Amino acid sequence: MNQADIYFSSQSKSFQDVLKEVQAYLSGKYATLLSSHPAEQKQQIIAYINQYLTDHRLHVPGLTLDELIDRLYAEMVEYSFLTRYLFSKDVEEININGYNDVKISYTNGAILSAEEQFATPEHAVNVIRRLLHQSGMILDYSQPVVRGHLANNIRITVFGPPVTDKEKGIAASIRIVNPKKLAKDDFIRSGTATGEMLDFLSLCLRYGLSICVTGATGSGKTTLMSWLLSTIPFDKRIFTIENGAREFDLVVMDDDRNVLNNVVHTVTRYSEDPRQNIDQEKLLEYALTANPDIICVGEMKSAEAFAAQEAARTGHTVITTTHANSCLATYYRMVTLCTQKYEMNDKTLYNLVTEAFPIVLFVKKLEDNVRRIMEITECRILPDGTREVVPLYRYAVHSTREVGELIRIEGDYEKVSDISPGLQKRLLENGLPLTELQHLKTGGIDA
Repeated sequence: MNQADIYFSSQSKSFQDVLKEVQAYLSGKYATLLSSHPAEQKQQIIAYINQYLTDHRLHVPGLTLDELIDRLYAEMVEYSFLTRYLFSKDVEEININGYNDVKISYTNGAILSAEEQFATPEHAVNVIRRLLHQSGMILDYSQPVVRGHLANNIRITVFGPPVTDKEKGIAASIRIVNPKKLAKDDFIRSGTATGEMLDFLSLCLRYGLSICVTGATGSGKTTLMSWLLSTIPFDKRIFTIENGAREFDLVVMDDDRNVLNNVVHTVTRYSEDPRQNIDQEKLLEYALTANPDIICVGEMKSAEAFAAQEAARTGHTVITTTHANSCLATYYRMVTLCTQKYEMNDKTLYNLVTEAFPIVLFVKKLEDNVRRIMEITECRILPDGTREVVPLYRYAVHSTREVGELIRIEGDYEKVSDISPGLQKRLLENGLPLTELQHLKTGGIDA
């Protein structure tokens, strides 16, 4: 009789009962796990699980032996059923509303209930605590709200008792930022933008115009900015600044692992000692002496906004993101952030930030879960010093209708205006070929 025959001739038990038995068995075996290498240690643990299941002929209905082993390992060593979602390239967010209510947001816009749920409120709390522990974060009654990063591209916010109802166990939002790199065709195919719009933004950044990408959380700002930075020629030096954890991965290597482009990635380091604290503002200060061609500030959310606009107004190309509800509102948001550094007249600050970031694009995730660049604007400085925010491209919604239980939003991208002669002159002075400029001015909108 082979191993599979033994397994399926066994008596059935629930997964939780099998889990308790295997946990009790392995508690006496951990001391024998001599390997310090995670891969080898995993193989040893799986071997013990396999041996115990086979010897005791334990069986869970609906699961093969291999599936049961994988679930037991994930439950005891990893992060229960969350493990496969955390490391999936097709998942961008895990939202836990309670121990028995877990929703998964996929990169294609679908939001579905997880196939599994936590067994009890205590089970949910224990798994999330284990997840937080890997990054040195603690969740308990004295710290019932935790926010931070689990890895370079995973953000987490957790709410536990007594902030949440004890019978719910826990609430959490786990956002997996930019799980996979997108190409220009991906944005066009998904309806995020037209080819002409993407070419326009790429050329603006390449030839020295500072850009701010604005929108709500989850609107796709970071993914779009990552693609824009990937279009920069390899000989141009990109210096990225991020808060808390690194989400960008812009280094390009050939098959022999030789680095082809010119990128420096930096991340803030928090310290209660002000002398040891390295925030985005300080990294910006250092970046200016590091010979950058393009400075990327992952997100402006505090006093670093003033340093970013100073860098952009003094000859550096800066690309950044912030949270705002429109292109126009972005400048007022920047003014508010700048006042956290200096008490200056709002009009003065407005003039500074509009000069610093002539190009702003507003990205939004619509009700049909499609991410779109809703508008690209240019802020023009008129001869009398006043400012005029002019739309260059926009997405015009024609209709919104229900198809079954789904919402369908229909519209078209429109080219509203060419960039001003002043910005055309700047682009040409910064090396943009005249033929490229003429193409941008006369090219049609891609479907």
